[in-house]
Amino acid sequence: MPNKLLIYISIAAIILNLSCQNSTTKNAELSRQILQNEYFAFTKQKALDIIGTGFNAGDGYREVWIRDYNTFIELSAEVFPKEELKENLLVFFRMQGNDGNIIDGFTPREQIGSNETDFSYSELEPRYAAHKNTVETDQESSLIQAVYKYIKVTGDTTILNEQIGDKTVSERMEWAMKFLTEHRWNNEYGLIIGATTADWGDVQPEHGWGVDLDQNTHPAIDIYDNAMFIIALDNMMEMLPKKRLKWQPLRDQLAENSRKYLWDEENQKFIPHIYLEKGSPFPDDFDENQIYYFGGTAVAIEAGLLSKDEIKTSLEEMVNRVKQAGAASIGLTLYPPYPDGYFANQIMNPEYSYQNGGDWTWFGGRMIQQLIRYGFIEEAYEQIQPMVKRVKDNDGFYEWYTVDNKPKGSGTFRGSAGVLYKAILMLEEYAKHGE
Repeated sequence: MPNKLLIYISIAAIILNLSCQNSTTKNAELSRQILQNEYFAFTKQKALDIIGTGFNAGDGYREVWIRDYNTFIELSAEVFPKEELKENLLVFFRMQGNDGNIIDGFTPREQIGSNETDFSYSELEPRYAAHKNTVETDQESSLIQAVYKYIKVTGDTTILNEQIGDKTVSERMEWAMKFLTEHRWNNEYGLIIGATTADWGDVQPEHGWGVDLDQNTHPAIDIYDNAMFIIALDNMMEMLPKKRLKWQPLRDQLAENSRKYLWDEENQKFIPHIYLEKGSPFPDDFDENQIYYFGGTAVAIEAGLLSKDEIKTSLEEMVNRVKQAGAASIGLTLYPPYPDGYFANQIMNPEYSYQNGGDWTWFGGRMIQQLIRYGFIEEAYEQIQPMVKRVKDNDGFYEWYTVDNKPKGSGTFRGSAGVLYKAILMLEEYAKHGE
C-alpha cells in the first residue's frame, strides 16, 4: 500500500507540474498578444487625440456632462493640466442646487438661446447655464466618483478644502449624498429611486422628450442608480476617512437591500425595476423581467455586489444574449429590447435603437474593466476585441452602434474613449507584470 500511495502522489505531482507549465505558457502567450495588439495602439492614440479637443461629451453635445466626465477624467489627465480638470469639477459644485442636488451638465451662458428655458443658474458661477435630466439619479454619485478619480490620478487633495460659498467641497459632497437620502429615498425598500428608464438610460417612456420628472412619471427602483450610489459612498469614505462611521451603515444597507430586492437568485440576474405607487408604465401582460440589463450589471459588479462565480455567470449570460441579438459586443444595453412603441420618444424606437438595445462601448468598456479586476483576463481580452476593432474601422469613438454594428451618434464620444483607454492600460499592466 505505501508503494501504491507514493506512486499516486508522484503521478499527481507530475500532473500538477504539467498543468502549471501549460498555464504559464498560456499566460505568456496571452501577454504577448496583449502587448502586440495592433488595435490597442491605434485606440490609445486615437483616444489621446480626441480627448485633447475638449471636455464636452462629444461632437454632438455642447455640454460638459458629469456622467460622461466621470468616465474620461483619468484620460483627460494625460493631456490637460490638473488645474483644468479641477476647475471643471468645481463648476459642478458652484452650480449645486439649494437642496444639495448636482446638475447633469453645464454650457457657456452665451450659447443658450433666448427660447431655451430648461436651464438653471447660480450666482456662484455666472459663466454657465446648468441642465439636469431629473429622471436619472446618478449625477450626485458621478460627481463624487469623478472627484475621487481626480485625486487618484493627480494626488491633489486640496480640492476637498476648496471653499465654495458657505461650504467646502468635502461638505458639498456629503450634501449631495444627503440629497439622495432625503429626496430620492424609498423607506419600504431602503433604496434610492428614479423614473422608469431603460437600464442606465435617461429617457422615460411616458412622453416625447422624456428627461424630466413630472406628473406622468412612474417612479421605480433599479440596480444602476443604487450601485452608483454605493460606489460613490465607498469613494467618499476613502477621501474623508473621518466620516466613515457616519456613512458606512448606509452603504451596507444599500448593498444588502440591492441584493435582497433586485437580485433574482433563481435567474442569476438583476430585475429591471421595482415599481412603486403608480405601478409600471408598460402593458399588464408585459414580462419585463425577461430583459437583461447589461450596464446596470457591470456597475453592480464594480460596486462589489456579485461574487466571482456570479460574475462568471453574468458574463456567460451577456455573451449568450449578444449572440441571440446578433450584436457585436457586450456593450449591448439590454436584451431583449423593449417592443417598438413602448417609449414615446422615437429615439428609443424601433427595437435596438439608442438606449433600447443599442451597443454602447461606454458601458461595455466598464464591464471589461471589471473582468480584469476580478481576474477574468482571457475573457476580457476576447470581449474587448470588437470594441477596439470598430474604433479603427470607423476612425473614431462613436456614441453607440446598431445591432449590426453600424456607428451612430457622436463620432468623438469621450466616454467611450475613456473607458476603453483605461481597460487597455489594465490589460497591458497585467501583461507586463502579471496578476
